[in-house]
Amino acid sequence: MTDETVFDAGALGCGELVVLLRIRLRKMPGRVLRVVATDPGAPEDIPAWCRMTRCDLLRHDPATHSFWIRSRDDWS
Repeated sequence: MTDETVFDAGALGCGELVVLLRIRLRKMPGRVLRVVATDPGAPEDIPAWCRMTRCDLLRHDPATHSFWIRSRDDWS
């Protein structure tokens, strides 16, 4: 990916992570955000959050703790 937007969430827990994730994704409809999240719950929390918010989880790389999420177009 070129011109990749990255959000390094570090070890943020689910509550704070999803609030910040929503704020960032709302500002970039239709674009892809790479999220780096080292919290042990992230591999379960982020895919569940994407399903609930209708954002597309494009890829997850466990080795780098990275998640590529396409923001939905119709935030309201």
